[in-house]
Amino acid sequence: MASSRNQITEFKLAPGRVLAKKYEIIDLLGAGWEGEVYLIREVATGIERTAKLFFPHRNLKDRSAQFYAKKLHTLRHCPIVIQYSTQDTIIFRNNPVTVLISEYVEGELLSDFINRQPGKRLTAFQSLHLLHSLAAGMECIHTMREYHGDLHSENIIVQRYGLSFDLKLVDMFNSGSPKKQNIHDDTVDMVHIFYEALGGAKHYSKQPAEVKQIVNGLKRSLILKKFRSAGQLRQYLETMQWSA
Repeated sequence: MASSRNQITEFKLAPGRVLAKKYEIIDLLGAGWEGEVYLIREVATGIERTAKLFFPHRNLKDRSAQFYAKKLHTLRHCPIVIQYSTQDTIIFRNNPVTVLISEYVEGELLSDFINRQPGKRLTAFQSLHLLHSLAAGMECIHTMREYHGDLHSENIIVQRYGLSFDLKLVDMFNSGSPKKQNIHDDTVDMVHIFYEALGGAKHYSKQPAEVKQIVNGLKRSLILKKFRSAGQLRQYLETMQWSA
């Protein structure tokens, strides 16, 4: 194993740089524990895509990159999932670096979208539509007995918003083979996102009873007693009764 002294912890690729003679760097989109994500342009076609570059010490034996590629391919028919394109390798500071190429999704992070709203929160009506769109999208993943594993407002992109939300997911977490607990974790995380969108603890006491019946005081056992998957949550939202 390489010493920590030789570990790559950032790439800082400048706009205009060309990777593998195929992809031109346009801009840095984000950075995380595993690597950095860039907006790129295919040199041959001019098509914009995203490139995730993995830090080698976070991608031992290419396991992380292979997990993402295979998972995105498995879930390619789920509209909420970003479409995988291909995988490539570049040399950076004499080290081979795996690059995962996928579609470029225009939009903004859900966290930023919420912060732009009056009072930095959504109304109950908006939040319910957000939760329904998220649950409907996640239902496809759960039906295939798969999971996201790290749902929060900075891992969700809002593409469009109207009566409903068009959403895309990023940064799926690898916790091994899918288990019931992973699906349960996703479901509880969706309720937490709903709670956050409403304004959190500061505004929770003033929410209608129907909202509180979904949030269940953020108690995991109570949430899972009602909703054990995204599909059950979606069905509940579509049939819930409102008091006069």
